[in-house]
Amino acid sequence: MKYEFTEDYLTGIEQIDKEHEHLFELANQTYDLLHDELVTDKYDKIVDLINELREYTKTHFAHEEEYMESIGFQHIWSEKRAHKLFVAKLDAADLKKVDENQDQYIEELLDFLVKWLGAHIKGADKRIADPAKSHKKPEA
Repeated sequence: MKYEFTEDYLTGIEQIDKEHEHLFELANQTYDLLHDELVTDKYDKIVDLINELREYTKTHFAHEEEYMESIGFQHIWSEKRAHKLFVAKLDAADLKKVDENQDQYIEELLDFLVKWLGAHIKGADKRIADPAKSHKKPEA
């Protein structure tokens, strides 16, 4: 089953919502790779996905943190910590073990990604949106 970016994931902050939607696209690419029976050696694609996830989330987290600072979000430090833990999880990938058990690693990555996205967006990121409604960013 593919992962759908539904309305309940929207924060109302356009840039952040677009970036979250792209994270769902990456989750679906991970899902597709897991179920692609025509590819017998998925190692290079797994490494590419890990790298793309790492780089994209660093950019996305920087945008979220910049936004939180702009509205004086009081829980910014817990958000930054959660972001660091996410990147650390990607950094901790043991590529030798990944190569030995490719499908198992993809399943674990997908499980981590989907659980984290659901919990983080619907929990922590929704909290950003609430104070944002009363702190509209000035138009650039």
